[in-house]
Amino acid sequence: MLDKVSDLQSVMADMGARAKAASRVLAQASGETKDAALRAMADAVTAATPEILAANRADLERARQSGMAASFVDRLTLDEGRIAGIAAALRDIADLPDPVGAVTEEWTRPNGLTIRRVRTPIGTIGVIYESRPNVTADAGALCLKSGNAVILRGGSDSALSSRAIHAALASGLEAAGLPADAIQIVPVSDRAAVGEMLAGLNGAIDVIVPRGGRSLVERVQRDARVPVFAHLEGLCHVYVDRAANLAMAVAVTLNSKMRRTGICGSAETLLVDEAVAGTHLVPILDALKSAGCEIRGSEAVRHLYPGLVPASEEDFRTEYLDAIISVEIVRGVEGAIDHIARFSSGHTEAIITEDAAAVERFFNAVDSAILLHNASTQFADGGEFGFGGEIGIATGKMHARGPVGVEQLTSFNYRVSGTGQLRP
Repeated sequence: MLDKVSDLQSVMADMGARAKAASRVLAQASGETKDAALRAMADAVTAATPEILAANRADLERARQSGMAASFVDRLTLDEGRIAGIAAALRDIADLPDPVGAVTEEWTRPNGLTIRRVRTPIGTIGVIYESRPNVTADAGALCLKSGNAVILRGGSDSALSSRAIHAALASGLEAAGLPADAIQIVPVSDRAAVGEMLAGLNGAIDVIVPRGGRSLVERVQRDARVPVFAHLEGLCHVYVDRAANLAMAVAVTLNSKMRRTGICGSAETLLVDEAVAGTHLVPILDALKSAGCEIRGSEAVRHLYPGLVPASEEDFRTEYLDAIISVEIVRGVEGAIDHIARFSSGHTEAIITEDAAAVERFFNAVDSAILLHNASTQFADGGEFGFGGEIGIATGKMHARGPVGVEQLTSFNYRVSGTGQLRP
């Protein structure tokens, strides 16, 4: 254990130096070597299933004793199927094209100079996350594939699970001849470690990715001395338009909210066009209620569906991450757009409709990272996008937006080739 601030600072500085050295090795590693490491990591995770499950049981016991909400316990829980999914995601990432060295654009100037824009690793990524032990593997794998070293700081509630997964990742790196320092995990839960990472570890960290609740993200955005790929809360909306197919609206809304309530792509607000409130609202709310969802409705909603908990303005600003949804009736697509502009966190929104013009208007006017038409908000996931996984959903607008996969974890440089040209 580290008893002094100076001890922690020394440990963190050493981690940064080792990550920086490892990043130079990874930047020059071949795609074949990185893929071999990823597959070895997948094999190691599978082999370590008993150890990972034992560590997770200990984390879960602590979580339950502390009174953690059921939705957060679900995020924390691992079983054999979820561990198999972690290993499968590692193999999926190995199967992706290597982004490093890819030429994204090339042109020739009138003077004969050929200019190429080429993807390059960023360097060292700092990832700060809560509750989800699978992020340990996702973040480590995505950073490795994109040629970056990574320093992981997971939450104290998932510490044992994350460390068990990390041990498997480290063994996979070593099996492929890559430095274990390429993927490091902060060995203490002291919040001061977060502060050290946000300060950049003496220039070792190039980008910070926060993945957690509002308080974590706000602290990172406020205190970070390095660039941030912000993953703000998932205050996601489903809008049921007047041209929505009723059966589809029921099914998509139910899946968006209740498939897994504790993930950031879970819908928190349902908006229904007033033109179909009389036909669509009751069947949708009946389905949600039957599935065990608490419904909080505006006055207009409660007039059509009595007995609901009144929805306050604060409810429409709340990411429940639980079996609770807020419901409002709006005046057409413009009303939905206005409501989303007022309350959304810019994460994910869905429109259910058969009207192509309404879709175009919604897509052009709603300023969120992910927009869906006739599909569940729970598809807001890098794996579902074909990215093999994600390090988070970036809700900012610079560089990375939406699922942050291997391409978003690269930068680029310009490579200029000439034949002796001189500038007049």
